[in-house]
Amino acid sequence: MDRVVIAPYDRLWPVLFDREAARIREVLDRDLVTRIEHFGSTAVPGLAAKPIIDLLVGVRWRSLFWKNVSLVEAKQVAISQLKSLGYDYWCDNPDPQRMFFVKGLPPNGPRTHHIHIVEPDSLLWERLLFRDYLRQHPEEATRYARLKCDLARRYATDREAYTSGKAEYIESVMPAARESVKPIRT
Repeated sequence: MDRVVIAPYDRLWPVLFDREAARIREVLDRDLVTRIEHFGSTAVPGLAAKPIIDLLVGVRWRSLFWKNVSLVEAKQVAISQLKSLGYDYWCDNPDPQRMFFVKGLPPNGPRTHHIHIVEPDSLLWERLLFRDYLRQHPEEATRYARLKCDLARRYATDREAYTSGKAEYIESVMPAARESVKPIRT
């Protein structure tokens, strides 16, 4: 069973991200990948989290006859290359705007890493604003940790309900996160 478990912050999480990002860069085409970011709760110092490192991998735009083919190209190469690192690809992902990979997919778990491959215009990049806001506002990170612990107790065996339970809170914080990155006008 794939349980939702929240662990205290671990100082190794950024190290694990750096190691995995380097491994990913070694196997994926350099002309395809633009950047790799650590996001999610393990990217916020001091924040309790599911002990799963989330990596956001950006792929380059490449248009062919006014149709973007970046994810199409990524699917042709990334699935087999990331499989060599122990990742399973979620081919039934209902979101066609991203590719999602899991290392430690049950029953072969526990989960240790998630890779989200997206294009430059993906809304998932906004999650970096949320990450950065929590990094700059520890009181908000504490509120978020309490919510996550409560949801993990209530939905220990239902990952989707756990994730859905966080959505309203995240949306309530996003206006402040967006505002925090706006340039100051003089």
